[in-house]
Amino acid sequence: MRLENAQVNFFSSKRAVMAGLLALAASFFALPAPASAAARLTIESGGISRHAMVVLRDRLKLRRRPLIIVLRRGGGMGTFLRRRSGIEDIADTNRPIFVYPEAANGVWPEGPGAEADRDVKFLHDLVEHYINQGVADPRRIFLVGVSSGGVLAYRAACAGLGRPVAGLSTRFSAMPADLANCAPNPMAYVSVSLASDPRIPFGGGKAILGESSFDALPAEGALALFAKANGCGARREDKPFPEREPHGAAKLVRGAIMSYSGCKAPVELIRIDSGGYHNPGHRPEHNGEPAAEESGDFDASRAVWEFLKRNGA
Repeated sequence: MRLENAQVNFFSSKRAVMAGLLALAASFFALPAPASAAARLTIESGGISRHAMVVLRDRLKLRRRPLIIVLRRGGGMGTFLRRRSGIEDIADTNRPIFVYPEAANGVWPEGPGAEADRDVKFLHDLVEHYINQGVADPRRIFLVGVSSGGVLAYRAACAGLGRPVAGLSTRFSAMPADLANCAPNPMAYVSVSLASDPRIPFGGGKAILGESSFDALPAEGALALFAKANGCGARREDKPFPEREPHGAAKLVRGAIMSYSGCKAPVELIRIDSGGYHNPGHRPEHNGEPAAEESGDFDASRAVWEFLKRNGA
């Protein structure tokens, strides 16, 4: 009787183990394939170790592809920056390399000086790293900056990254007044601004990002600067947003898209006057950026991505 019980227990245990293995295998094969290969990069720049989160898809296909440097406010850990970026989530292509640099002191500097120069040099070294590896296209280097990350993106576009910058995008940021005489290489340029943001005045003046402030150019002044660099015509065209019926609690978005014609590369300023907008990855409690309404009436990240995609990204 004891032998029979032992046999029963043995086969029951064996069946339980097999069932567990089958369940584990089923759960493994049911998992979705990873959308991308992300890794934390460490390089030496300016005599110190600098870090960035890098998303490089289709690793086995050795080809040069666009390099998109995403600068978020704060410049903290790359994994955190990636979750909050928005643009990678909606990109409908595997081609670009997305790079999320981390600030040395956890925050990007708004003013000129040694720290800003150090961080621009870091971006330059990131670009050279991937060009030297043979995976980044030196003709398709793009900068995407949000809030204080946008300030650094302006500085990098003006200073240059050792290679021509193909495109610059900023959201809820401003161009520092000390860059008023900047003469960047011709590049695609798009900026998204709120007409009524008290912290980043659309008409220029004192801009406040987090605990620091700086003198900012008017948003239209920055647009004119890039239009001049791109050899655009003198006439500016302002197109109002097409009106549509809001859904649910959403508000009707009003604003305009400002652009010039006859340019070597397109330039646009998207001005939001009123209504809801949606900035994926953003949370209202994130200090220093305007609160995003989840209405979906205007998707800032999608507008930026569509612009960059049309221009080689």
